[in-house]
Amino acid sequence: MPTDLEPIPLPVTAVTCLEDRAQIERSATLDLRAGVQRLRLGPISALAVDRTLHAELTTDHPATVLDARIVRTWTPRGPLPDADDSALRLRVHAIEEERSALEQRRDRLRARLDLLGRLATDLLREIGEGTGHGETDTARWSAELDRVDEERDTHAEQLRAADAQLKALTTELQEAERAIELAERRPTELVAHVELTVEADVAGPVRLRLGHVTACALWRPAYRAVLDGDSLTLETDAMVWQLTGEDWSDVRLTLSTARSASSSEPPRLGEDRLTLTDRSPAERRTVAVELREEEIAELGPASVLGLPGVDDGGRTRVLHSPAPVSVPSDGHAHRVPLSVATTTARSEYTCSPELSPLVTHLVRCDNPTGHALLAGPVDLVGAGGFGGRGTLDFTAPGAPLRLAFGSHDDYRVLREVEEHRDTTTMTQRTTVTRTVRLHLSRFSAPGEQDEQVVALRERIPVSEVSAVEVKLRKEACSPAPTAVDAEGIARWDIPLPPNGRRTVTLVYELSASGKVSGL
Repeated sequence: MPTDLEPIPLPVTAVTCLEDRAQIERSATLDLRAGVQRLRLGPISALAVDRTLHAELTTDHPATVLDARIVRTWTPRGPLPDADDSALRLRVHAIEEERSALEQRRDRLRARLDLLGRLATDLLREIGEGTGHGETDTARWSAELDRVDEERDTHAEQLRAADAQLKALTTELQEAERAIELAERRPTELVAHVELTVEADVAGPVRLRLGHVTACALWRPAYRAVLDGDSLTLETDAMVWQLTGEDWSDVRLTLSTARSASSSEPPRLGEDRLTLTDRSPAERRTVAVELREEEIAELGPASVLGLPGVDDGGRTRVLHSPAPVSVPSDGHAHRVPLSVATTTARSEYTCSPELSPLVTHLVRCDNPTGHALLAGPVDLVGAGGFGGRGTLDFTAPGAPLRLAFGSHDDYRVLREVEEHRDTTTMTQRTTVTRTVRLHLSRFSAPGEQDEQVVALRERIPVSEVSAVEVKLRKEACSPAPTAVDAEGIARWDIPLPPNGRRTVTLVYELSASGKVSGL
């Protein structure tokens, strides 16, 4: 059964870009003959995965796909330049030919010099032998020696000129080859086609749909937040990279967080033995405690070095491009718009002096896009233009969204901590009193009259055992905190006029009985 040598074009019509690969869909109209025939389709990317290839006929034509396979051919580059080669590559070929001719001329000159050296040696031997036999042909011997020396000098000078020219050509060739390596991409030598075997009862046109998975393609989410007064516009984009060897032109693009390469088997559960032991008398008399920093854990993928994966909250998310897109196969990042949403945002100036002395402009709103926001970078644009780049965490639809639009240099915050320890003699109860003072000041430009509210947050320890008590002394606080949440975060809303200064005082006690050690 012969194969049609003329390949049938098989363009890319739809792409589903995954976290580290892409699902390619192609379609074409085939004009079938009656009987069994083998068709050649393509070319396609040589990176296509063979075992993922599937083909189906989408019309009601009485035809069946018997076999579909990917065939790759190796087409090495010829030694001679082609008409499509660039001027730089043609220059390299010309330099190589000129250098080859110079090398041959140098070899001939070296052979001529060697022959002239042997001739001079034979001539000197002949002069010595003739002198021993009484011959005195001085004129002839002098003429022959002068002629040999003159030819040796001439050929030696030509050899030196050839070596210098050959060295210059070698340097020029190296620079030209380096320029080609930097400026031109080598053409693909491995070409892939699809060989399709079909059987048709009658002749006629039929629609073919073919799909496969290919490597060297990935995507990551990216955002752009524009703040205009109380209005926040959030643009959701996708950064797409692909180097599959073929361009995607006007394709339907789908972005998915599915991880097709991950194993779907459940993890193996190991045996975990729990044993009970009696406490010693010393352990019964004392309670060991310690102060530690506890970070509130959240679900999500573990951090990795290099390009991170897509944080989808543990559930596969699918996003669609609203319009056909084109992504060339150049390995560069291409921004694809996905959605734009505008909502009313709430702004506040906040500061956590224990972590940072900077006052940050924080914007809060609910996710207005109608879809989940995957973790990724966000470009922040304010009234003064581009203000920097931040990070957006995974946010479910309608969930609270927080964006920090940078710090303000017209605020200064100073934090001071004092600690006093007191132990009662009779009860052996230890009380640790801590006083935290926060000095907040605002430096305003001339003409500013608006009062701004700054939200200060300070942490209070939270006890996990009943033997240790934490008490907030509100009567000693100045002013008293506006609110204290379950994690022990105290908050103050401090209004500051232009060039104003305020001092906030927080006082709390840690009390423990004599049985407690480590406080």
